[in-house]
Amino acid sequence: MVNRAGEGRRARLQTATVAWLSRPLASFHLVLGLCGLLTLLGAVMVLSASAASAYDPHTGSGVYGTFYRHLAYIGAGLCAFWAALRTPLPALRRASPLVMIVALALLVLVITPLGVSMDGAQRWFALGPLSLQPVEVAKVALTLWGAHILVIKSRLLRHWRHLLVPVVPAGLLMFALVMAQPNLSGTITLGIVLIALLWFAGAPKRLFAVLVAGAGVGFLVLALAAQYRLARVLSFVSGGDASGADYQALQAKYALADGGLLGVGLGRGASKWRYLPNVQNDFIFALVGEELGFVGCVVVLVLFGGVASVGMRIAIRNRDPWIRMVAGTITVVVVAQAAINIGYVVNILPVTGVTLPLISYGGTSLVVTMFLFGVLAHCARHEPDAVADLRTLGPGRIGSLLRLPQPRAASMATDRHRQPQIARSGTGPARRPDLRH
Repeated sequence: MVNRAGEGRRARLQTATVAWLSRPLASFHLVLGLCGLLTLLGAVMVLSASAASAYDPHTGSGVYGTFYRHLAYIGAGLCAFWAALRTPLPALRRASPLVMIVALALLVLVITPLGVSMDGAQRWFALGPLSLQPVEVAKVALTLWGAHILVIKSRLLRHWRHLLVPVVPAGLLMFALVMAQPNLSGTITLGIVLIALLWFAGAPKRLFAVLVAGAGVGFLVLALAAQYRLARVLSFVSGGDASGADYQALQAKYALADGGLLGVGLGRGASKWRYLPNVQNDFIFALVGEELGFVGCVVVLVLFGGVASVGMRIAIRNRDPWIRMVAGTITVVVVAQAAINIGYVVNILPVTGVTLPLISYGGTSLVVTMFLFGVLAHCARHEPDAVADLRTLGPGRIGSLLRLPQPRAASMATDRHRQPQIARSGTGPARRPDLRH
């Protein structure tokens, strides 16, 4: 009887879950929930990580100074999220060439005397107490503009010249400007954007083999060009040097080991007491493992797994090819950044400086990531079932609260850009849809 009752509860739970996921706005609500949970977890961990190091009696900085700045970035990120939801997607697409020009201009200006140099890198503009990192703007620009160009040229993408030009040269120009700062982590992120765009555009698989080989050669050249990057790679290959370049990575492993299954308790981690420098930035996942244990790490992995699943669901369900490409690229970029960060924290990848989206200490990266989540949520509202539901039943409580505009149904004008293998007319058998589009 007990087993039957348990099976009955599981069956009802499974039925209720499937029914909820089948609702027209399920993807939209999932994006909101995942973004909110990751942001909340990030705020809690930044508070825990920074309280020990933020206090400075010489400058009068209190223990909550870093946390308050992080809250300010979250506030700016929420405004960016709302702006992305309010701005019609066709307007975003039309503005993408201008955004691309602005991003390139910022990347040029930041390596002039107008940029701020710190720790041997010139990556920021100082805006009073705040800063702007142009590479984050470039990430958004390349995503929106690259998808726009590839959709326009969709019928010509079987020709290599149209597939590669002008998206790949523009991407390579961005890579060069970012490496001039120098900024390896930013270059990696932009590379992920470019590869994701080409993948969802349906580029031949042999092109990705060439790109991976080129990326490997480029990584080797960049590692040899700078002593500190070479030291990191050699330290990673040799197994670690506790007194050298691998100090942070080894301390991160110790923090994860100390956490065990359930962790030492929120706020009780020892690594933030200068043992793991700048733990609130690149190595915050180590503090999650130390204070919340293996269970906390699994929660983070599940949340980013949810982002991957929902993002791909949105990309597949949308009919507009530009929306599909943008949603897929945003999903890949966010999840890939998380995978790289977690990978080097657990010492299966060399340290590159890629932050953990929404969880690492804020800045331009946090604001831009929340903007990208806003675009993804807006894409979710353009799923055909969601459009029909919103037009029939109204915007709902969340839509009314945020004053969100009604999405437009996908028109035949957008469908004409589809690749031939997605929809095919005639008497012959239809091909299986290519989910990369």
